[in-house]
Amino acid sequence: MSRSDRLLRLMQVMRRLPSPVTASRLAAEMEISERSIYRDIQSLRSSGAVIDGEAGFGYTLTEDPSLPPMHFEADEVEALALGLHTVSKLGNSEFAYAAQNAMVKLEATLPENMRPRLRHATVGSHILRNAPSSEVDIPGLREAIWNEQAVQLGYLDLSERFSSRKVWPLSIYFFNAVQALITWCCLREDFRMFRLDRIKSIDFLNESFRPKRVGLLREYFDREKQCE
Repeated sequence: MSRSDRLLRLMQVMRRLPSPVTASRLAAEMEISERSIYRDIQSLRSSGAVIDGEAGFGYTLTEDPSLPPMHFEADEVEALALGLHTVSKLGNSEFAYAAQNAMVKLEATLPENMRPRLRHATVGSHILRNAPSSEVDIPGLREAIWNEQAVQLGYLDLSERFSSRKVWPLSIYFFNAVQALITWCCLREDFRMFRLDRIKSIDFLNESFRPKRVGLLREYFDREKQCE
């Protein structure tokens, strides 16, 4: 691998790993020595990359619009095509429109020889079942998730029993058959999942649970892995 390729790969690894990322973690990912990592980071900084941090504390890459764009490999282009195609078929009009726009923008940024990989990918997907329709304010709910804003849900469970729950919304998840909201339930003091099609009302509360969302999501998925 040439040094220029290694520097590009190092930037990609720094984008992918949670920040700040230590030199030892970068060295393990890159399969090179920590000393080489320090030299490469200095080279990237000299080239204009904005990298915060130092040895012993970890590094964070701040994207700089003056740097040249990353080039996608052929399999990366096909992975993006598969993901965008799948999103466009989920039955959510907001994300379908966003996926179509993203596909157009992505194609415009690709070199000519890579565009067929996007248009005619060798992989595809088919959604077997459409999710039940929901009247939930998805854009408002996503904004509440991003802002870490508590909400009050009016919910009808599978036994047709209605309840009102104050929750911290963590993530909307798309399953094969349904779409669901992963939450921290303030009443149960535990994680709860609510199907979007059975949420009858949402009140956005003037209450923040920042900065707990990322930590709670990590705990939730750690639990899920232990149950596999």
